[in-house]
Amino acid sequence: MTSEVDNTDAEGRLILADALSYAGRYDPALVIDLATLTGAVVVALGHVATGMMGNDTEAMRLLKESGDRTYERVWELPMFEEYEALIKSDIADVKNTGGRWGGAITAAMFLRKFTGTYGWVHLDIAGTSIIEEPADYTGRGGSGVGVRLLIDFLRQRSAH
Repeated sequence: MTSEVDNTDAEGRLILADALSYAGRYDPALVIDLATLTGAVVVALGHVATGMMGNDTEAMRLLKESGDRTYERVWELPMFEEYEALIKSDIADVKNTGGRWGGAITAAMFLRKFTGTYGWVHLDIAGTSIIEEPADYTGRGGSGVGVRLLIDFLRQRSAH
């Protein structure tokens, strides 16, 4: 697949796209990626919730429940087909950015192009990965977001 690099500041998603494509070689049941992918998710959700998008509704439901239990809350953003037009390219299979509007969503739409048929959930942790003020359970700085969330998720998923 070819990508038009419309914005060189969105280089991380190119590497993540390669990793998602490579993961397909192993026929995974589910891939969950966590990345500080976009500032746009911070605009949408602030520093309170992690943006969640993907193609596995059951995994996303369990992640939301885990987020509520662990206080590492996630919020699903839509991946409506209309967003596809924003990453359409005239010279490649896809553009690496969709412009200013819906940036967190179009970034996930770009990544989805590289996931093949396996279950996939993207967690955009740009707003939740750094804590500016200490909280009850974390100091100022790197929050470690996702650790408690994924441990709880894996426990719940293995119980099903």
